[in-house]
Amino acid sequence: MLVALLLIWRAQSGSAAKARAGAKGAIPVVADSVRVRDFPVHLAALGTVTALRTVTVRSRVDGQLISVNFKEGQIVKAGQLLAVIDSQPFEAQVQQVQAQLARDSAQLDNARIDLDRYQHLLDLDSAPKQQVDTQNALVRQYEAQVRLDQAAVKSATLQLGYTHITAEFAGRVGLRAVDAGNIVHAADPGGITVITQLEPISVLFSIPQSSLPDLLQRFRSGEPLPVSLSSGDTQTPLGSGRVAAIDNEIDPTTGTVKVRAEFPNSDQTLFPNQFVNVSVLVRRIPGALVVPSAAVQRGSVGTFTYAVGSGDTVHVRQVTVGPTENDFAVITDGLEAGDRVIVDGVDRLRDGATVKIQPPASQRNFAGGKGHGHWAGAAGGGGAQSGAGGGAGTKGGSGGNGAHRGKPGRVPGGQEAPGN
Repeated sequence: MLVALLLIWRAQSGSAAKARAGAKGAIPVVADSVRVRDFPVHLAALGTVTALRTVTVRSRVDGQLISVNFKEGQIVKAGQLLAVIDSQPFEAQVQQVQAQLARDSAQLDNARIDLDRYQHLLDLDSAPKQQVDTQNALVRQYEAQVRLDQAAVKSATLQLGYTHITAEFAGRVGLRAVDAGNIVHAADPGGITVITQLEPISVLFSIPQSSLPDLLQRFRSGEPLPVSLSSGDTQTPLGSGRVAAIDNEIDPTTGTVKVRAEFPNSDQTLFPNQFVNVSVLVRRIPGALVVPSAAVQRGSVGTFTYAVGSGDTVHVRQVTVGPTENDFAVITDGLEAGDRVIVDGVDRLRDGATVKIQPPASQRNFAGGKGHGHWAGAAGGGGAQSGAGGGAGTKGGSGGNGAHRGKPGRVPGGQEAPGN
């Protein structure tokens, strides 16, 4: 009887040992499938928002600034009155040159009448030809003087018009550089204010010369090159536009070329000199084989993945990787659609290893209850991991009981849970 009991105990111990060995040999991993979809290829860069037009508003004449007709930061329209300079000196100048024009015009009319009279007398042989020639030269002299006076009137009228300073285009007015009552000059470097165009607006960024051929090919074909912007810190979308121009030379010091993109900016989200993240849609790869980037490994054999075969065994697959973007990579050779590849837990893998496929962490069950091979317990507290024992959480819900006695485990959202 004792011998029989000993044999039974050894058989049960061997079976348990084999079960534990088998469970220990299966490596827990997370797998994903190779998918077929259109893959957009973007070109990322850091850009600077630049106004298409920026003008320093200056006076074109010297005089006293009578009024400033804008508020700092105001949106102005094209042709809107911004400032007025004292116009009295210029009005007097206009009247003066107009009087000179009237005087010289009268002298010209009298000279032409005398020329007609002398010409008639010359026809009657009653006046010398020299006198007619002299009078003819005098008429031409007065004609030149009248043209000079007309130009002076036009110049004085322009100077008078410059006393009313208007906006050349629609945009935002900056801070005021001078107050009403001051004497302003055409040579003042700071001017009165600055107008910046905001709608539309542009973004300047640089791309490496290796990316230039793809960009030029689509740009020259006339196809629009969509550009999207996001903030540098929060990745908040800021607007969408298109590539408007590509520079005509490559910077030899950096090996890059400048590109300008235009954006409507109707909501005025973009501000001049703002730093933004730029993403240019260069092309699309139709029907590409796409895997998570975490599935691609690199080693002495090059780039490879662990593919799951029959019997949940993994095999090394050498692959050729194409464009990579947003945690996804295009596989151009080495895999087929529907293949499963390991994306998490590759550190302990080797060719031919047996694995246990687990769902991603985002899909694991966190509902309250007893632990059975996954995390259990309410969000505020709950059971420890299976085999680690259960414990009471500090918030919300009671902890589940561990399936097996084990080491103390820490409950998510609760206190340390001792093993049973």
